Amino acid sequence: MNDWPEGWSGGDRGSRYGNGSAGGQPESARVMRQARRGPAAPPNNPGVPQQPSYVNGQGYGDGNGDYTNARQTGYDSGYSSGEVYGGRPPGGGPGGPGGPEGGYGGSTRPAPNWRRRIKWTAIVLVTVVVVTSVSTYFWADSKLRREVDLSKVIDRPEQGDGTNYLIVGSDSRQGMSAAEKKELHTGSAEGKRTDSMMILHVGSNGDTLISLPRDSNVEIPTYVGSESGKTFKGTGRQVKLNAAYAEDGPTLLVRAVEFNTGLRIDHYVEIGFAGFASIVDAVGGVDITIDKAFKDKYSGADFKAGKQTLNGEEALAFVRTRHAFAASDLQRTKNQQKFLAALAHQVATPTTILNPFKFYPVMGAGLDSLIVDKDMSLYDLGSMFFAMKGVNGGDGTSMNMPISGSSGGNLVWDKAKVKQLVSELNNDEKVTVSSD
Repeated sequence: MNDWPEGWSGGDRGSRYGNGSAGGQPESARVMRQARRGPAAPPNNPGVPQQPSYVNGQGYGDGNGDYTNARQTGYDSGYSSGEVYGGRPPGGGPGGPGGPEGGYGGSTRPAPNWRRRIKWTAIVLVTVVVVTSVSTYFWADSKLRREVDLSKVIDRPEQGDGTNYLIVGSDSRQGMSAAEKKELHTGSAEGKRTDSMMILHVGSNGDTLISLPRDSNVEIPTYVGSESGKTFKGTGRQVKLNAAYAEDGPTLLVRAVEFNTGLRIDHYVEIGFAGFASIVDAVGGVDITIDKAFKDKYSGADFKAGKQTLNGEEALAFVRTRHAFAASDLQRTKNQQKFLAALAHQVATPTTILNPFKFYPVMGAGLDSLIVDKDMSLYDLGSMFFAMKGVNGGDGTSMNMPISGSSGGNLVWDKAKVKQLVSELNNDEKVTVSSD
């Protein structure tokens, strides 16, 4: 069977170059059905029909036998530009590059849906924040040492308005090495005593921080032993306030404070020497202004007047010093109030809260160091710290328990002023009592 089109077979193929042809001219390029070339040179032999083109799927020629016209009108158009068979018109027309059908080489990507992107970005961010917050809450809650059971305190005063915290700084050396005791000048006494005691009232008419001097003269009332469960009858015995803690720990201290003031304590918070220093170091030191230079060989204090940043060791020396002052215990309580309020302010700043590399170490150091009552929540703890920050910022009142004199070396409270102070706190009124 002859595969050549009619007129191209046998000897009618004319003078050809190759294929046994003796002609001196090369044969014309054979037509590729897949491509269209530009205008072809005139045929070498006009008498020989040229191979028809295959144009846009319409078969050879133009349907009327005019192969030459088919070559001129469609065969070669666009070949030099790289367009292949079945291509679209150049210039970005319909279906061409840049056209609405997105032809190759100039396709137009759809505009990004920014509303959808913003929506999903917000969802992801909210999810991350929620998961992180929930995880942090449970982590922090699990670290709280809820060791004080206030339900063992008997004969308690009526609940007033607002919330009252008893904040205690003890001289506990638990977990400290000999080197740490030497560095922090804590000594090596066994057991633990209270170096500082404060009542923080959080209410709607301003927060109030009241220091209770450790040498305050108080009566030990009837109480139930925290460990034995045995009832110890009150005999009117007068002691220093810190002796109540030494005798039977936090529950007797709460009982003595409530009995001698008439103010109900809602929450108890205690921190020891090592924990206090760790919190200060974790927060990066605390800025404080010292009014007058002082030294104390017992606490290791050696401070110049002026604004400075105290590290953990220096901070502990600052709040423990009393031998450097004439009114030793009263001045120390003022220093303790001042420093604790500054510490709370430092912890609550955005540079601490919003920096996870600072926030978590501070939280970890604080939660590991605090001993609280069994009903204390993280919300209650946070409320306490922000109230102390407010006091430091001038939004509340900071004072000592009003003193009327001394007896046997113990400081005696001014009963009339204490009664008025407690009444104002119970009714959540603005405090008008002065300790001076």
